[in-house]
Amino acid sequence: MDDRTVHIVLVEDDDLDAEAVARAFRKQKIANPIHRVCDGVEALELLRGRDGQAPLRRPYLVLLDLNMPRMDGIEFLAELRADPHLRDTIVFVLTTSDADTDKAAAYASQVAGYLVKSKAGEDFSHLARVVECFWRYVEFPPEKTP
Repeated sequence: MDDRTVHIVLVEDDDLDAEAVARAFRKQKIANPIHRVCDGVEALELLRGRDGQAPLRRPYLVLLDLNMPRMDGIEFLAELRADPHLRDTIVFVLTTSDADTDKAAAYASQVAGYLVKSKAGEDFSHLARVVECFWRYVEFPPEKTP
């Protein structure tokens, strides 16, 4: 696999939504690796490294649900932005919430975009196209050395 392959970190607790996102990527012939975790705690473990495993190598982008158990999306963003090694992580919120308070909180945490699931396409096809265009044309933050 190319060293510059963009990994997708899908932070989603709903199995049906997670499968729909993966299916949309396959349908659009997007073969980027998808690393699915179920909440903010697992996402931080993946990005920081866990159980002796190395952290996920850049480049990657995060698709983040807001409503999750243990650590929700807004709590995850606060922790992520406070970490000097992760604060520049590219995050797109992917949620059912259309609430202005959630949008404001997410954008205050410097998300790249806020996508409401009901507007992401019946089969998440719009989401797949947005993400593909983003990672094809936008420069990602460089790998950080410890």
